[in-house]
Amino acid sequence: MIPEYFIFVSVALNLIGISFYIRSILRGETKPNLISWFMWMIAPFLGVFFQLKSGATFSVLPIFMAGFDPLLVILVALFVKNVFWKINTFDIVCGIFSFFALILYVITHNLALSICFAILSDALAFIPTFIKGWKFPEFESVQAYSWCIASNIIGLLVIKEWNFTTYSFGLYLIVFNIAMSLILYRKKIIFWYTNK
Repeated sequence: MIPEYFIFVSVALNLIGISFYIRSILRGETKPNLISWFMWMIAPFLGVFFQLKSGATFSVLPIFMAGFDPLLVILVALFVKNVFWKINTFDIVCGIFSFFALILYVITHNLALSICFAILSDALAFIPTFIKGWKFPEFESVQAYSWCIASNIIGLLVIKEWNFTTYSFGLYLIVFNIAMSLILYRKKIIFWYTNK
C-alpha cells in the first residue's frame, strides 16, 4: 500500500490522458462512440456511490474520474460538428443491455452484486468502441485508455482494506483499458515483432 495522497497523482494522470483525447477530438482525428462514452459516464459514478457505501475512501477517485472524463468528452464533442462516430443497430443493442445492467445494479441491494452489474454495464458499453477501434483505429486515440491504466493502478495501490467491492471496478478498468490499448497498438506491435 502506498500513501493515500498518491491518489492525486492518479487524478492528474487521468486529466492528462483525457486532455490528449479531447485535443484529438478537436483536431478531428478521434470520433468517440456516443453510446460507449455516455454509459462510461454513468456506470462509474454509480460505482463510486456503492464503493463509498462499502467503506472505500480515496481509492474511489480514479473510478470517479472514469465517469468524469466521459462527461468532459461528451461536453466537448457536443460543440464540435460531425465528431460522433456513426451509431449502428449493434451499438444501440449494446447500449440497451448496458442500461439494463445499470438498472439491475441500482435496484440490487447487495453491494458486491451491484458492483458486478456496474462492471457489466460498463463492459457492454466497451463493445462498440472495441469494434470501432479494431476496424478503424485511426479514429481512436490511445491516450485516454493508456493513462487510465496508470491512474487505476495507483487507485488500487492506495486501498487500505482489500475486498471485492473496493478493488473490482478499478481492476476491471485496468484490464479493459489494456485490451483497448492493445487493440489500438496492434498494428505497431505486429510491425515491430515481424521486423525485429
